[in-house]
Amino acid sequence: MRGKENYTPISGVEVSTDRGQFTLTNGLGEFRIRAAIGDIIMFQSLEFETVEHRITSDEDVDVLVEGYLQDTESSVSKKRTDRNTINHQKFLDSALIYKQTDLEKSIDFIAKSIADLGKRGNKTELAASLTALGEIYAYHKQYDLAITNFKDALAARKTSKTTLLLARVYVDNKEFEEAKTELTKLIKVKNLTAIQRVGAYETLGDAHKGLQDFGEAEDFYREGLKIAEKNQMSSKIIDLNSKIGDSYASQNKVLEAEGFYTNSLNLSRSSAPERVVKENEKVADFYSDKNRYDEEIQLRKQSLDELQHLPRTQKAEAGTTTSSDTITTQRINYKIANAYIAQNKLDEAIPYLQKSIVEADTDNDLVVKKDATRKLSEVYRYKGDFTKALESYQDYVAVVDSLYIQKEQEISRAARFNREIATSQNRISSLEQERQLSQSKYDLALTEQQLFEETSKRQKWIIYTLLMGILLLASTAFFFYRSNKQQKLANNLLALKSLRTQMNPHFIFNALNSVNNFIAKSDERSANRFLSEFSVLMRSVLENSEEDFIPLSEELELLELYVKLEHSRFADKFDYKIEIEPSIDVEAFHIPPMLLQPYIENAIWHGLRYKEEKGLLHIQLEPLDNDTLKIEIIDDGIGRKKSKKLKTQNQRKQKSKGMGNIKKRLGILNEMHGNQIEVEIVDLNKDGTGTRVTLKLRKQ
Repeated sequence: MRGKENYTPISGVEVSTDRGQFTLTNGLGEFRIRAAIGDIIMFQSLEFETVEHRITSDEDVDVLVEGYLQDTESSVSKKRTDRNTINHQKFLDSALIYKQTDLEKSIDFIAKSIADLGKRGNKTELAASLTALGEIYAYHKQYDLAITNFKDALAARKTSKTTLLLARVYVDNKEFEEAKTELTKLIKVKNLTAIQRVGAYETLGDAHKGLQDFGEAEDFYREGLKIAEKNQMSSKIIDLNSKIGDSYASQNKVLEAEGFYTNSLNLSRSSAPERVVKENEKVADFYSDKNRYDEEIQLRKQSLDELQHLPRTQKAEAGTTTSSDTITTQRINYKIANAYIAQNKLDEAIPYLQKSIVEADTDNDLVVKKDATRKLSEVYRYKGDFTKALESYQDYVAVVDSLYIQKEQEISRAARFNREIATSQNRISSLEQERQLSQSKYDLALTEQQLFEETSKRQKWIIYTLLMGILLLASTAFFFYRSNKQQKLANNLLALKSLRTQMNPHFIFNALNSVNNFIAKSDERSANRFLSEFSVLMRSVLENSEEDFIPLSEELELLELYVKLEHSRFADKFDYKIEIEPSIDVEAFHIPPMLLQPYIENAIWHGLRYKEEKGLLHIQLEPLDNDTLKIEIIDDGIGRKKSKKLKTQNQRKQKSKGMGNIKKRLGILNEMHGNQIEVEIVDLNKDGTGTRVTLKLRKQ
């Protein structure tokens, strides 16, 4: 890994494969990683964009980064920084080399890498150290410690790789909800590489499967499978087919599970041989669960053949599933024997149990040897060969004793192992605390003088800017508010004036009709009297036409005069009465002029006028409380529905316009002066005759 222009080595680059292998470039820009033809290698660094490369031959991979120009500054501090960076990378390389074989030494190298940071405070390098430590703990199944260190790494520098590792450990530790939380945010990141995105979907599927949410798990596995197939990630295609099969198998969907297991098995035959063994055994376990013993035995025998042709290192890799179910010849032979026993084929089972015992003894696998010896004793007993059954049982007892001693030793080693881990972790935590304290002091000393010089000037500039901004904002808001309020008031006043000018001609027109009626009857005296009273009414109406509100007492005088005029015309059609509760202080209430007149006019012209017998118009005022007054206009006329049927098209239009103007006036006045007036119109009787208009008026 070098710069294209000057061939400068680039150290600390993260190199990984789609099979899960990982390493870092050393101080010379070199790296070694296990990969096969067809695998994808991914290169990640802060120095350049993440790139992927598919291996097509067994030649070395030479990566040249265009535009990577290392600063040629020759100062002593620059050289020291470069040297420290190289040393830090060497420590990490060494830690990863010893990850599997020597935990204590591996953690010791991590501690050295953190101690080597000193006062430099490079958060990228610190995050790399903590991430490597988390991977070491995760490999040794110390999940709580792995989670802690991954979180610390993310706090130092957030990366997609560390987030994915943290989610994976959450799943391994059965903290499925926490894994979902991390991954749900991660899959929204746009610059994830194909390998990372497949890993995110796969781990999300694992989390949902752990929560028994199989449908969601299968959906995420399929999303990952699409990307893996698009990018020809053979190992991931096999993994995801196998996991979808696992999900279906958990739901007892045999046909679906078998289909995906068959896919994974067929695909693995074209991949590395050790994958064939793993997939063979997984499908064989599936057949065993479904009591399909012949198919199980056939697959396990194929696994034995495959293992015979694998080198020892690949045999070890083939067995890296879980410690409780390692794929070994002795375990496979034992499972074949169990399948025969399940079919009551005891003679066929005995040779496989004997092979399992011999191979387990060779590999010092006491667990399998114990199980196989006990099973062999039972088989001999079923066959009636009690001598051999007793011999096998005695062998079983001896193995159990040896296993007990071995377990005691393992417990002792585990206790010592845990103490070593605790000691190492405490040492690393102490180093990190010392580094943080040292870094804090260094940063404080470095920035104190700069802050002292710039604080005063910056504060003044900020204060002046804020004051100007606040003043400008306040002025703008004030002028905008005042302008808006004035404009709204002007609009409302203009609308009210327009509505009033529409109301007055409507009223005058109806009054003149009454005068015309008297003249038509040659009733000159009544016409003169009507005109005299009408002129008084009109003078008052015109005087109040520019007012939004007038005293209620004046409005009542106008109404009484108007009702008297209408009664003089329709004396044979209705009588009227106006009742005012004596306790009401009518001078304390104000009402828009000519607000009640249209309701009274409607009661007379459209309700009482068409009634065959003489009707009654009743206007009453009564208090609801100290600040609210109820005004009711009640007529026992023909009612609204019947009146509507008798109207001509023009009459309907005129009424609609008059009542519409009233509603608009009320809306504008209530908006300008608060919700002071409420109007309700209902039928007086259940048969639809009569009308009641109720108006609630509040004090201003």
